[in-house]
Amino acid sequence: MLGFGSVLEALERAQARYVVVGGLAVILHGHLRGTADIDLVIELAPDNCRRALDALAGIGLRPRLPVDMQQFADPEIRRDWVENRNMMVFQLWDPEVPGRSVDVFVREPFGFEELWSQSVLREVQGVPVRIASIAHLVAMKQSAARPRDLDDIAALEQIARELRLSGEKS
Repeated sequence: MLGFGSVLEALERAQARYVVVGGLAVILHGHLRGTADIDLVIELAPDNCRRALDALAGIGLRPRLPVDMQQFADPEIRRDWVENRNMMVFQLWDPEVPGRSVDVFVREPFGFEELWSQSVLREVQGVPVRIASIAHLVAMKQSAARPRDLDDIAALEQIARELRLSGEKS
């Protein structure tokens, strides 16, 4: 998991509220598949955004766009990005470790409190990490509906069936 552990550890140290979604969340639920980046939903309260972005900048991540990283914390700037640039994620990368890439959702796909309260806690390289519930991941992947997402949905639904049979939380 190229550089993912350091990303999650930095966010945890900063006490930022976030939930892992996307391919890494699918992997952490138990479906083995590749992923090139880490997708995050960060609570969009300005101070949480600033903590999270400071933590990510502190480990070398930079925006792919030529903008100041802290602009993400401004709700009006994010709104402009969504409405006028059709931006869905704020892409970050590490110029020193090109394979380390993070996509942060510009809008919360669900209310953050709902996503957070229904998330599942896992440990990744010794760091406690919140990952989106299977139900939230399936809903997000249904809206994207790319071939990879459809494969993930089938795998996640199978995992959910197995968890229901064993009585565990998904």
